[in-house]
Amino acid sequence: MALLAPIICDNGTGYSKIGVFPTAIATRATASTTGRGGPPPPSKPGHLASKRGIEDLDFYIGDEALANSKTYGVHYPIRHGMIDNWDLMERYWEQCIFKYLRAEPEDHYFLLTEPPLNAPENRENTAEIFFESFNIKGLYIAVQAVLALAASWPSNKTQDRSLTGTVIDSGDGVTHVIPCADGYVIGSAIKHIPIAGRDISQFVLNLLRERGDTANIPPEDQLKVASRIKEDYSYVCQDIVREFRKYDANPQDNFQRFESVHTVTGRKYSVDVGYERFLAPEIFFNPEIYSSDFLTPLPEIVDGVIQASPIDVRRGLYKNIVLSGGSTMFDHFGQRLKRDLKNIVDQRITNSEVTSNSTIRSTGVDVNVISHKRQSPTSFPIVTQRQNMRKSDPAFVDDMRSSEVLLSVQLVEKFLCT
Repeated sequence: MALLAPIICDNGTGYSKIGVFPTAIATRATASTTGRGGPPPPSKPGHLASKRGIEDLDFYIGDEALANSKTYGVHYPIRHGMIDNWDLMERYWEQCIFKYLRAEPEDHYFLLTEPPLNAPENRENTAEIFFESFNIKGLYIAVQAVLALAASWPSNKTQDRSLTGTVIDSGDGVTHVIPCADGYVIGSAIKHIPIAGRDISQFVLNLLRERGDTANIPPEDQLKVASRIKEDYSYVCQDIVREFRKYDANPQDNFQRFESVHTVTGRKYSVDVGYERFLAPEIFFNPEIYSSDFLTPLPEIVDGVIQASPIDVRRGLYKNIVLSGGSTMFDHFGQRLKRDLKNIVDQRITNSEVTSNSTIRSTGVDVNVISHKRQSPTSFPIVTQRQNMRKSDPAFVDDMRSSEVLLSVQLVEKFLCT
């Protein structure tokens, strides 16, 4: 039998990339178990194959789970990048494979992703589920940062294929700064940042509440509206003081109007979108405006991670900084990060030259931030219009034939053959 295409499954805290839909599951549960935490996680995988029943089939995942949230308990089996409930996660994978992909797992190899510093027990549990419950042909579990480096390759040429770089992976629940040298993660230098997409949405909601603009928004839709404002209107400014002055001078040109409809009553409502357009992603660069618990800006974290890495790979880590994850997709995010990081590096070099009293001058360090072009909403509309992500959509089929996707498939085949 001919080898069928491998199945790539990237499960995140907020969204899963097998297509694009939420990592949520709706089951017949009491209200007390509803929420992001979900029921207590079992100690071992559930092995659903050994306990099939009618109640086991009565659940939804993704957008269908959120649509049935009024009659079902919605749970998020992944928290902060780690699987929190193995039984629900197994159900989630089951419906992904059989209902959405319409695939027989026995005929495919699987490529899964894991967060950095993932516990070996989690990797063993994942392999146990896929081999014993789904009987797959083969499995490769890759670190997300290494795949992000491979996805940033500019071309097929061998000289352009570098797996040395620093990956800033910021999703819905967690942000990591991960240095990689020749495809190997430098675990001792990894840093975790407690700021991610969910925190940005909450910050936008706090700003709306302080202005009193949440009075017109239904309580059950407030966080969803904040997320929409973050995704559709926010951008990274280069100078926050100048941006405040620009908005104060011409509010009619810079303020936007967000309009939506109540999901239950059908009543229309609207809200002004002002300073939160540039203040939302600013918490990466000035986190003190959001919380006093974490005060280190992202550029300083990145610089500290690279300085904690072996000295012989530092130039390569500065030269290839890759942005990954939905929370890095703000306009001008890469430009701001590159500018601030370059200032930190140049200041350190200048201080070193002054302290040493040497006549020899450094040639400088090349700092380069790569925002993969497929992350741009203008070049990849499927990210913002997930209802169009269907195999029958001609635009989706044409997009999947592009050279960047073929390059990623080649990488997957390389991993699966090793």
